[in-house]
Amino acid sequence: MTTPVLTFFNNKGGVGKTSLIYHLAWTFASLRKRVVIIDLDPQSNLTGAFLEEDDIESIWDSQNDGSTIYQCVKPLTDVGDIAEPILKNISTDLYLLPGDVNLSGYEDILSAEWPNSMGDNNLYRPMRILSSFWQVMQMAAAKVQADMVLVDIGPNLGAINRSVLLATDYVVIPLGADLFSLQGLKNLGPTLRTWKNLWQKRLDNWNNSTDKLRRPDFQLPKGNMQPIGYLCQQHGVRLERPVKAYDKWVQRIPFVYRESVLSETPSETLGSQEEDPYCLATIKHYRSLIPMAQEHRKPIFNLTSADGAIGSHANAVQEAKKDFTKLAKRIAEQMRLTL
Repeated sequence: MTTPVLTFFNNKGGVGKTSLIYHLAWTFASLRKRVVIIDLDPQSNLTGAFLEEDDIESIWDSQNDGSTIYQCVKPLTDVGDIAEPILKNISTDLYLLPGDVNLSGYEDILSAEWPNSMGDNNLYRPMRILSSFWQVMQMAAAKVQADMVLVDIGPNLGAINRSVLLATDYVVIPLGADLFSLQGLKNLGPTLRTWKNLWQKRLDNWNNSTDKLRRPDFQLPKGNMQPIGYLCQQHGVRLERPVKAYDKWVQRIPFVYRESVLSETPSETLGSQEEDPYCLATIKHYRSLIPMAQEHRKPIFNLTSADGAIGSHANAVQEAKKDFTKLAKRIAEQMRLTL
């Protein structure tokens, strides 16, 4: 029995992905789901959202085995094995495995082992390295009996993200209302299918190898990476509808999502983005609540009058709580996760 892994991914940056994961993690925890968050973006912005800079510096300087995602897999770059992850308990039912700027150095290792995993023998090491993020995720989840693993990654199609997606059961695609996000969506679908097919070839190669007979207990991810929908966010909203300047991009998303991500021929009578069942939510721009929440290092829906959330801000805080609760329930439904 493994713990489901949910990754938020788009190879277009600036779509509010990290903030979204941060708030959803808090929301799932408030709904009594135990969550492990793993920051696999070498920029480590999600880690910065949860921890003070002094704490992050202390963790990075200590270089203790298992203290960050990189310190978990670093022994594999030598003759060691994966280190047990050391989780930071953020709050009740909320745990973090911090990110690490040094993780980018692992990209070359993953790239080198990708072709080696299709060899005729000595497959254990390349398969161990290629699945190392999944191994760490499952070790972390088992350690605290988590219900789910939430993962943040950078906006690129490199070897780190490929290994993360191989470890992923479900994918949510955050989108901005712009041309570049739409182009990112077009790239994403074919890339996920290619990675999935190539991983299946490696699983078949492993299952037919003598290495498999020697290590029958060695588990590997299935590489499901099932897209469960998209999110539109970070655009102006007036009267609950995107402003006209962004509308033309937003309304093309349902067509592109079906064509590029689902490999379906979209119907000519396809409805609007607001009516699209694959649109998990349109995330409003919470404007001044965001810097206020960052200043107090808490999610926007936990802001109080003591933090400055008074008047219209107080109403917006309550609306944000409803929005994220609704979104968390929608995602849980897609993952068949009981809340």
